[in-house]
Amino acid sequence: MIPPPNLEIAVLVLGVVILMFEAFLKNVDKRALAYAAIGGLTAVLIATWFLGPSPIVDQASGFWSFYTADPLSIFFKRFALITTILVTIMMIDYAPESTSSFALGEFFALPIFTCAGLMYLVSAIDFIMIFVALELVTISFYVLVGFDKNNPVSLEAGVKYLILSAVATAFLVYGITWIFGATGQTNLARVTAVLENPNAEQGGALFGAVLVLVGLGFKIAAVPFQIWVPDVYQGAPTPVTAYLSVGSKAAGFVVLFRVLKPFLMLPHMDRLIVLIALLTLIYGNLAALPQGNLKRLLAYSSIAHAGYLLIGIACVDGRAVTFYLVAYLLMTLLSFAVLIIVAKQTGERISDFDGLAKRSPFLAFAMLIAMVSLAGVPFTAGFFGKFFIFAAAIAQHQTALVVVGVITVGCGFYYYLKVVRAMYWQPTDKIDIIPVSGLSRLMISGLIVAIIWLGIYPQPILQALKR
Repeated sequence: MIPPPNLEIAVLVLGVVILMFEAFLKNVDKRALAYAAIGGLTAVLIATWFLGPSPIVDQASGFWSFYTADPLSIFFKRFALITTILVTIMMIDYAPESTSSFALGEFFALPIFTCAGLMYLVSAIDFIMIFVALELVTISFYVLVGFDKNNPVSLEAGVKYLILSAVATAFLVYGITWIFGATGQTNLARVTAVLENPNAEQGGALFGAVLVLVGLGFKIAAVPFQIWVPDVYQGAPTPVTAYLSVGSKAAGFVVLFRVLKPFLMLPHMDRLIVLIALLTLIYGNLAALPQGNLKRLLAYSSIAHAGYLLIGIACVDGRAVTFYLVAYLLMTLLSFAVLIIVAKQTGERISDFDGLAKRSPFLAFAMLIAMVSLAGVPFTAGFFGKFFIFAAAIAQHQTALVVVGVITVGCGFYYYLKVVRAMYWQPTDKIDIIPVSGLSRLMISGLIVAIIWLGIYPQPILQALKR
């Protein structure tokens, strides 16, 4: 049986090996490194089903008190691995034919280091470990966002992400300092034990929790910390945008769920979460309505979905948040997978998808499934995701969240179905057939099946956390 921390070590070693091959193999097609990365990550993914009982899992003190291997963390380790594998497949389609100024080995290796950071992050139960893992993820994204050195828009996005992320990190560290000062602890379980004492210093802990919420709010693109999202999403290489939208957001919400639990007992903390959720829902959906660029539309859509996930956080419903994140993974990666292939032929605007059903019925159908699932149409994973979120809000009597959530879902139908209208009803003079590689076709088909399957039978995800 495999001790849990060995998985992260294996992923880090894989990333280093890919970088070594990039540095010393000059006459080899660097796309082979992507297939090696996919194979290595798949092996680690398979190994997650052979995790054995470890003293690290149950140890409450000592060196390993910063790390847990509970069902939630193991589930999201698999989530991070699957996301990285799918994004790497997208990178193969995105990578330019001419690689003279595009270091493909580094392009394929950086997501592996990001994956290791995400895996550490979902197991972190100590503020120090949360900070270290979060920085490993963020620094990798600094490089990936601005990776295309010949594209000034990508460089601008990288600078914006670097500066604003550094500010968010400062808030996070300052918040951790206040929490440590108020409680004398950085371990989440010990912080909870201190705050349960009525004589605890609640004012300093509350202020620190708000600062930590600001730092994590940047990572999950919650209002009012979302200012970076549209420009960074539009400027970054499209596979990196998909990775930011799914992997970074999922890990951010897992950390937020763990971190906020001890502080929800403090006065007004729950109201603050509800307020941020309401603002995020309204802003994300209304800002997406006029968008004509599909990447920018998906950026504002990402903000809106952060609002729905915050409903689950406010209601402290881990099951609803987990299912929504899985549904979001499937439908967002599917939409970006199609966008990458179509954008290489035409462009990223919604008008570039005009008549796609005639040029590539397979890609048009895939984007149709992605859009209707993002909108929340029944018999898709997106429908059940919203259903569980709203059910949690109703159970907690959060009337304002339910009302605003249902209204904003209507907004989502409008801007998602604009893409469907362009593909199936808008005329076009483009007649070129859009080629799809075998690996991409397999990935897209798998995502379509998964979205429809979970829209009919959601039990596998709901039961996974109990194992």
